[in-house]
Amino acid sequence: MASAHLPEGIEELNPIALEDLARRAEQGPVVMLNLLDFKRPGGAERYTEYAEAVGPLLDRVGGRVLYAGEAAAPVIGPSKWDLVLLVEYPTRRAFLDMVGSPEYQRFAHLRSEALERSELHPLDPVTTSGVG
Repeated sequence: MASAHLPEGIEELNPIALEDLARRAEQGPVVMLNLLDFKRPGGAERYTEYAEAVGPLLDRVGGRVLYAGEAAAPVIGPSKWDLVLLVEYPTRRAFLDMVGSPEYQRFAHLRSEALERSELHPLDPVTTSGVG
């Protein structure tokens, strides 16, 4: 199994959630919800550098961006995010392998340098009967 080690500087990690992600490494697919708030000035540009660097690694592990959207003011909730991304990975292991790789660690600082705050949520699918 690949190490669940993530590079330093990737915001504050939730060790319990990270352990769960590693324990369920073979499960998938998993969609990662990324909520991103850029530093000003220059955070959006720095994040673009990060996205360009991560693209080949994402392809290599079989991941893909499902959706990227600029967030508007919230209708419900206190926080406005600058960008929302949905990124699908074939398994949780694919995500862990990518972010644990030496290649990723060489440019992970770009993400931290770009962001004022962020949240990253692994999402599990539910049936329509499980909604509402």
